[in-house]
Amino acid sequence: MWYKLNLDPDGDTWLVTSDDFPELATFGDTQKNACRNGLNAIEEAIAARISDNVDIPPPLKKTSGKGRFVEVPAMIFLKFGLYMCLRELDISRAELQRRMGVKNRETIDRLFRLDHNTRLSGIEDAFKAIGAPLLIDFAIPSAAA
Repeated sequence: MWYKLNLDPDGDTWLVTSDDFPELATFGDTQKNACRNGLNAIEEAIAARISDNVDIPPPLKKTSGKGRFVEVPAMIFLKFGLYMCLRELDISRAELQRRMGVKNRETIDRLFRLDHNTRLSGIEDAFKAIGAPLLIDFAIPSAAA
């Protein structure tokens, strides 16, 4: 769930861009702040793409170790994953609402708002409703690490 950032010195600041999101440009007074601002800008770019109903580039599953990378929070990853599944399957939000048996359209819209504190069970129900298995994986760190 990683995206690569490009950090370039620009006077006393660092300019942040992304090959995945050409619309992204932000700054930071340190590399750490630049990366934090870059992550915020990626989240805003994802939200804008959902709003504009356009594709979102998939994140990397792991990093190469070369360059600067930021990790997208899991809930944002799940929300834009659901969005991309709907696009791929050509399922509208209205159809998702019908399949989930939800009466309130706002409940469906909140599934796609990155700033809404959606319950994981709601995301799980949406993936089930479209027949897309939700697969979650993690690595257990070794005690020596």
